[in-house]
Amino acid sequence: MEDEEIEKKVLAYLKKKGFLQTELALQEELGRFSSSFHPDVPRPESGALRYHDGYSKLRSWAYSSLDLYKHELLRVLYPVFIHCFMDLVAAGYMQEARTFFHTFREDHDLMHLRDLQKLEGVLSPQHLEEMELARSLRQSKVNIKLCEYSYDLLLQYLQKTQALTMLGIVNEHINFQVSPGQPTSISEDADVVSLMGSSHEIAKQINQKEVHWGLLEDSLEERLEKAHSDSEKVEGENKEVDPDENKKRSTEGGKQGVPVKKLKKDKVVGTLGKNVRSETSTVSMAPRVKAELTLPVMPTEAEQSILEDLRNRVQLSSLALPSVSFYTFVNTHNGLNCSAISHDGSLVAGGFSDSSVKVWDVSKIGQAAKTFNTQGEDEASQNELLLGSDDGKRSYTLFQGHTGPVYSATFCPLGEFLLSSSSDSTIRLWSTKLNSNLVCYKGHNYPVWDVQFSPVGHYFASCSHDRTARVWSMDKIKPLRIMAGHLSDVDCIQWHPNCNYISTGSSDKTVRLWDVQSGECVRIFIGHRGMVLSLAMSPDGRYMASGDEDGTIMVWDLSTGRCVSPLMGHSSCVWTLAFSCEGTVLASGSADNTVKLWDVTASMKPLRIDDNKTGGTINRLRLLKVLPTKSTPVYTLQFSRRNLLFAAGALLKC
Repeated sequence: MEDEEIEKKVLAYLKKKGFLQTELALQEELGRFSSSFHPDVPRPESGALRYHDGYSKLRSWAYSSLDLYKHELLRVLYPVFIHCFMDLVAAGYMQEARTFFHTFREDHDLMHLRDLQKLEGVLSPQHLEEMELARSLRQSKVNIKLCEYSYDLLLQYLQKTQALTMLGIVNEHINFQVSPGQPTSISEDADVVSLMGSSHEIAKQINQKEVHWGLLEDSLEERLEKAHSDSEKVEGENKEVDPDENKKRSTEGGKQGVPVKKLKKDKVVGTLGKNVRSETSTVSMAPRVKAELTLPVMPTEAEQSILEDLRNRVQLSSLALPSVSFYTFVNTHNGLNCSAISHDGSLVAGGFSDSSVKVWDVSKIGQAAKTFNTQGEDEASQNELLLGSDDGKRSYTLFQGHTGPVYSATFCPLGEFLLSSSSDSTIRLWSTKLNSNLVCYKGHNYPVWDVQFSPVGHYFASCSHDRTARVWSMDKIKPLRIMAGHLSDVDCIQWHPNCNYISTGSSDKTVRLWDVQSGECVRIFIGHRGMVLSLAMSPDGRYMASGDEDGTIMVWDLSTGRCVSPLMGHSSCVWTLAFSCEGTVLASGSADNTVKLWDVTASMKPLRIDDNKTGGTINRLRLLKVLPTKSTPVYTLQFSRRNLLFAAGALLKC
């Protein structure tokens, strides 16, 4: 017998025996319906056809709505589209699911290209269970903000048209946040829909935990503040002393070999220090907290060097931007994966796909260029940076030990140690003084994407493809803490200035803040629409900046867990972020071949009512300067303690 005859016989048997529900279920499964139905049972739509027709009608209605409410109603289409596709796949309608996906996907390519590229690979119901994105979308609801009138319009449409399939998807997978008043601005569309990551309810519970975001007690900055206050008191006392006595003291000082110029310089330094303190009130006014980790003892010489840098720090603002020193790796042929710059800018490191780590001494590069090259200092410096000197001697120190591409490198605060992480799942500690490998740390199960030294050295943190972040100390080969909770790769990691917290950015589009002592997640930041690639902490510890693959930068308030200000301007991945030492300027480096400087103080100010109408203008006012590099993507940014900005990138010349 033919398949159609068998189906007819089975349907006839079910109808004869009175199994009406079974008959309808079989008809829906076969996608065909007989012309003769039982009069007491309503005829349903075809299993695959009802999704296509229902979504098509909802889409047409949304696009034909009033312009005032259209942009809000269009927000509903993407989650409905995704769940229609996944429901078709789960029901086994693979061909219909592919047709549906390709028919309507161009409506969402602009905003959700990354998600669509992943879902395009779903070819069977089993893929829905295996894919993290699909599983998280099916398990958690989507939050969408609508005004009250837009919400009423949507409900009226669904009820009047009897679109039961669409109504079921909306009820099961969408959580509406209805607000009174006028519709939200079109410019806010990127922030009003959260499509994956932890649910908002869980995030709200976690974000209620207390975070001590202040700076450490008895830090070098605090000592410098006390020294300035003491010097002011001394100056005040000196003013009350008889002028003749002051003249006598200055004469005695000259006899003892203290030059007058030095006295003037000290006065200038004191004045500068006073200005620094007044300008960096946000840092000096930050609350003080105790360290949860046992902090290493810093050598006296190192403390004096750092204090000297702090005294000579240049105050940055919208009127006084930093000087920038840019290092270019030439002809890397896609071999350079990462770069790092020491805190004083004297050393530059690169991690390569051939498993090597190379470290350049910037002062020696300049000397070699002058000695062995006659093409000009700038061009010679670029050539020396990768190719070495003309006599065949290397201008860099080569570190070999990894067995896979090196993805991250970081210098300790004093520059005598370098950490590197690799696809071989290990982290290696190198000595820049001994030029050798000291320790190989093993713990991750998959490639380690990023590693970062703590602000005080000794401790470091790493993150990996295994979805975890780990905290280590230099004297132990096993991790001290393991932070687990992200739904996908943990791509970047950053320490809080007080060393009590670390932040992690992930491919699941979320940023998390972890308590180092307990290993618990104390904040979840939801709002990015692409994987998070870079993080930076403000010097006072209150704010955090994160950059994603779409070029968006978001500034978060750690105390509340909310986004203070999104910064739009880059057209490609934001690979690196850095706050200036007093926190007034944020620098961002991107794959769009630019370094951008942002006014952080303007970004923190609440917007006035008039500003909402000119959101683009306000955003441009926050951007202080664009520094284009022509054709060099920017990998690394590092502010020195004196507020000089160092940058590094890779250039491929044909």
